[in-house]
Amino acid sequence: MHWIDLTIIILFLGGFSAYGLWQSRYNQSTTDYFLGGRNLPWPVAMLSIVATETSVLTFISVPGLAYRGDWFFLQLALGYIIGRVLVSVVLLPQYFKLGVTSIYEVIGHKFGPEIQKVASGVFLITRILADGVRFLATAVVVQVITGWSLTFAVLIIGAVTLVYTLSGGIRTVVWVDSIQFILYLFGGVVSIIIVLNHLDQSLFETIPILAEQGKLAIFNFEGNFIKDPYYFISAIVGGALLSFSSHGVDYMMVQRVLGTKNLIAARKAMVGSGIFVFIQFGIFLLAGSLIFLLMGGVEMERDREFTSFIVDYLPVGLRGILLAGVLSAAMSTISSSINSLASSTVTDWIGGEQTIRKSQMVSLGWGIVLIGIALMFDESDSAIIIVGLQIASFTYGGLLGLFLMSKMQKDIPSAALIIGLISSLLIVFYLKQIGLAWTWFIGISIVVFGLITTLIERIMSSYDHR
Repeated sequence: MHWIDLTIIILFLGGFSAYGLWQSRYNQSTTDYFLGGRNLPWPVAMLSIVATETSVLTFISVPGLAYRGDWFFLQLALGYIIGRVLVSVVLLPQYFKLGVTSIYEVIGHKFGPEIQKVASGVFLITRILADGVRFLATAVVVQVITGWSLTFAVLIIGAVTLVYTLSGGIRTVVWVDSIQFILYLFGGVVSIIIVLNHLDQSLFETIPILAEQGKLAIFNFEGNFIKDPYYFISAIVGGALLSFSSHGVDYMMVQRVLGTKNLIAARKAMVGSGIFVFIQFGIFLLAGSLIFLLMGGVEMERDREFTSFIVDYLPVGLRGILLAGVLSAAMSTISSSINSLASSTVTDWIGGEQTIRKSQMVSLGWGIVLIGIALMFDESDSAIIIVGLQIASFTYGGLLGLFLMSKMQKDIPSAALIIGLISSLLIVFYLKQIGLAWTWFIGISIVVFGLITTLIERIMSSYDHR
């Protein structure tokens, strides 16, 4: 890397670390540390949600989708907006009514502390594996772009993220996330401008060329809706259910809106994040389509299209800014994961009011675990990586089913709930084996959870009446 690019990255990393240390003076209690004193501005919480769900894999892969194909991916983003509306209507009122710190306290109120720990445990395992492996995949991308060794990339990203996350808590995480979101969105816009400059054409001149080649198609009404995740119905329904579960029962996402002032602000942040995700995907898909024109559609290694553009076409300085954007996408996910893992551990497992120091030590422990997972494997461990990146599809259905069942009036035995959760997880393995589109996994696992739980509850009830 040129020294100017390296200087930009060092200033970027150092600035966020210093900001976290400066913000630490505002943390007086665990409510401050984990929920920002329930006084986070909703626009900041909204941008933080978007930054958290945008990993480097999204940053790099979305332009690649457009380069190799079309814009069918945007159908999922439309489903995401629908899913967040459902979260705002169905789940958020319950969270704010009970005034919870961890959303799994809702499960505890309804079904008891044992099931609360089961739900929290499912979340912890999902996040550890998903974000540990995502951290590894992120470091691989950073290694390709910067030339750093994989170990160095993991350690430098992990160390800087730990500094500002441990010292500043969730308030620092959401503000840094917001800055990082603006940074990598700026990177996407700059990429579009650079490509148009190289093509010596305006955007309005390139759109008809791309449309004629079918590169801008958004809606897909052809194919098999059972096996094609980008068939219109599959994408909309699958995107809605994925967003309903990921942003409704995954504490890492919900934590941001719990830190806002009230339910109205939380709903604005939640639904607004879906709209911003749609805009973000649109920008990076457009970048990928334009890079296709710039490079003449030459075939290259999958998901290396955008990184090749960064390395080969961006001038000194701008390359450093975009590399900072890549690091931003990595750090926002990791910092959010560390804080939410610690918050769930302290609230759901340790219990009671804890000191800031203990909360920071728990955060440190989870940060070390995530770094350890990323160092333990490398990109050749493809089976591990695939499981890590897909694990949410196994667990979200059962968790969402559990939360929906908590809204029912009747009491359900813990054994029935646990058997239902296990069944909802196992059915996904079967669905993967038969080649069903992944967009249907969550919906089917919710149904299986409800059916099995109800069946076991009735069997146990009839046995008790004898």
